[in-house]
Parts: sequence; structure tokens; C-alpha cells
Amino acid sequence: MTTQFHDHVLPDAALAQLFNEARSYNGWLDKPVSDEQLHAIWDLLKMAPTSANMQPVRIVWVKSDEAKARLVECAADGNKDKLAAAPVTAIIGYDIDFHEELPWLFPHTDAKSWFDGDEEGRKEGAFRNSSLQGAYLMLAARALGLDCGPMSGFDADKVNKAFFADEPRHRVNFICSVGYGDPASIFDRSPRPDFGKFNRIA
Repeated sequence: MTTQFHDHVLPDAALAQLFNEARSYNGWLDKPVSDEQLHAIWDLLKMAPTSANMQPVRIVWVKSDEAKARLVECAADGNKDKLAAAPVTAIIGYDIDFHEELPWLFPHTDAKSWFDGDEEGRKEGAFRNSSLQGAYLMLAARALGLDCGPMSGFDADKVNKAFFADEPRHRVNFICSVGYGDPASIFDRSPRPDFGKFNRIA
């Protein structure tokens, strides 16, 4: 039983929804995702930790037919139909100059000065922490009853030009469709390793 660890462990049904029974979907039911649901996803994911509360993620929620068509043109052939059918796809990007926001995001100290003049360090921190935030997005969506279809099969330069041209310091990390997954679109679950395969306790 999960309760052997702590009184506040989530029930098995919640763990199943977030992890054990959650899948990456390749097809979608014809059910819309509202703007209110996207706001709710954001309101959850923004609460999860990033280094110095840097919040480098910059998300474009692709919903309109016009935006979908632009995104499809950036995708690998095997992903085009998936993106066209998804009710919404999040382009999870990051801001190389995230440090400009640190004076209000992390007011406890002069954190902006940590990153001034170190663009390579900012790129590394922005990529790492936006990856975290993309994972938080997926967990938030699942917690709210939605399904996810993350993917990296796209031309990053094309995505940057198509969606971040007005923000040249923003870069795409990965993309993730969000909606109500079609159970017929998933494969049998791939193997997952036991603890001893890739872990050690030092």
C-alpha cells in the first residue's frame, strides 16, 4: 500500500492518472480543450520549482487552424497528422534572457547579477529548467483530466522562425499536444526498468 510511506501519499487512483496508467497519445478524440483549461495548467505548473525561481519557460499554445498549419509544416512526416488532429499543442520554449525577470521573480537577492555576461550559462540553465517546466506541464494536464502527446520530431529552426520570430531570444525546447487521447492510438506499453537496472544508492 502506498500509505506505508507517509500519511499524505496520493491514493493509487491519482498515481495511476499521473504515472502508472498515463500514456503518450498519438491520436485524439474530437473534444475541445478550453482556454480556461490552459490557464489552469499554467496555474499549476508555475508553482513547481525552478532554480532561483527563474521561470524560463515561454509557451505558445497552438489552437487555431492557421497556427496548426504552420506547426505541421515544421514537423517530421510521422508527426504531421498527430499535430493536425490535436485540439491544442504546447510549444515549450525558453528565454535565453530569463535573468531580466529575476529582480521580481527572486527578490531575495541580486540573482540577475549571477547570469549577467554569461550567455552560455543562461542557455544551459534555461534549457534545463524549461525542460522541468515542460514535464510539470504534462503532470498538470494529467492532473486536470487531460492527456498528453510529447514529441521532439520537428525542425527547431523552423519552429523558432514560425513562432518566435518576434522574440528572437526565445528558443523551442520540445512540443506537447494536449487533449483527450484516443485509446486506439497508443501502442502496448514499452518496458520499464527495475530500480536496480539504472540506480544505485551511494
